[in-house]
Amino acid sequence: MVHGDRMTLRLHRHALSGHAHRVELFLSLLGLPCQLVDVDIRAGEHKQPAFLRLNRFGQIPVLEDGDHVVADSNAILVYLALGHDPSGRWYPREPAVAAEVQRWLSVAAGPLVAGPGTARLAKVFGLPVDLPRATAVATQLLGVLDGHLTDRPFVAATHPTIADLALYTYTAHAPEGGIALEPYPHVRAWLGRIEALPGFVPMPRSPS
Repeated sequence: MVHGDRMTLRLHRHALSGHAHRVELFLSLLGLPCQLVDVDIRAGEHKQPAFLRLNRFGQIPVLEDGDHVVADSNAILVYLALGHDPSGRWYPREPAVAAEVQRWLSVAAGPLVAGPGTARLAKVFGLPVDLPRATAVATQLLGVLDGHLTDRPFVAATHPTIADLALYTYTAHAPEGGIALEPYPHVRAWLGRIEALPGFVPMPRSPS
């Protein structure tokens, strides 16, 4: 079921948030017009009452689809796939493939954020994090992902799914956190396949 219509989508985001970008990317790949609402994270806008009414956790992104509000980037990907993708390819319903998609969504919410995402917070935004631990997590994750992609074009199916989108941005921007991608040829080839998709939009690069 689709809530609202194609012109009622509003995405509350920050331009340099990988979590927000995965949603922006999916909206573009689906060809869905969306109003982008920038949230001033540095000024603490995401912790103010107006934003907390949208997401009590005070986190971006948040999607408004008419009068329906969805928070959490992976939840938004699922929502868009089920409500706005008539092909059903982005979130397949076959049990084995759906489970594989969910597996990699969990990786995107766990090791991807704890590794490349956290290292990028230290290097780009100067936040106090455990950089050696984040680097170790990133190295392990990229090694696993590179091995997984040795004989497959995408992470969960023979075609792209929301799992690929959830993993893409923080992987592509890992060098901004001091994590080199040169040792992982299959990861780099996979990034290239995503970037070649019709409708692909990049996240702005930050100084590394």
